[in-house]
Amino acid sequence: MNESKRRRLRDRTSGAPTLINQGCKITGVISGSGDYQVSGEIDGDCDIDGNVILARDGFWAGTIKADNVVISGHVVGDIVASGKVEIADSAKITGTVTGEAIAVAEGAVVEGVMKTTVQPKPLEFVEKRGKDDA
Repeated sequence: MNESKRRRLRDRTSGAPTLINQGCKITGVISGSGDYQVSGEIDGDCDIDGNVILARDGFWAGTIKADNVVISGHVVGDIVASGKVEIADSAKITGTVTGEAIAVAEGAVVEGVMKTTVQPKPLEFVEKRGKDDA
């Protein structure tokens, strides 16, 4: 598939991720490389050389530090990405979100500060809604 058609980070991951399933709770520090997909509960920090995906049912209390981060669940703590952060419509975050670029879907709740680490090139924005849709 053409890389340009795979816009979202979760569409671009390769290989099998490390899975932390619903019903599983981990307390402590997580470190490693590769992709991690969390549907369970984490109480602690992580330093991942790869992508972290927190599913809709996932809960994380602590700092998430990774290359790229996708949040659909609930985070109480900071998110620090060296790359991109995607925040889905079902996400709830209490803490600081830092990344090269941050995308937030309508409906997401972020109680805290969002900071981008680089000045991206300006993108052309084309409004697709009509005057009556606003």
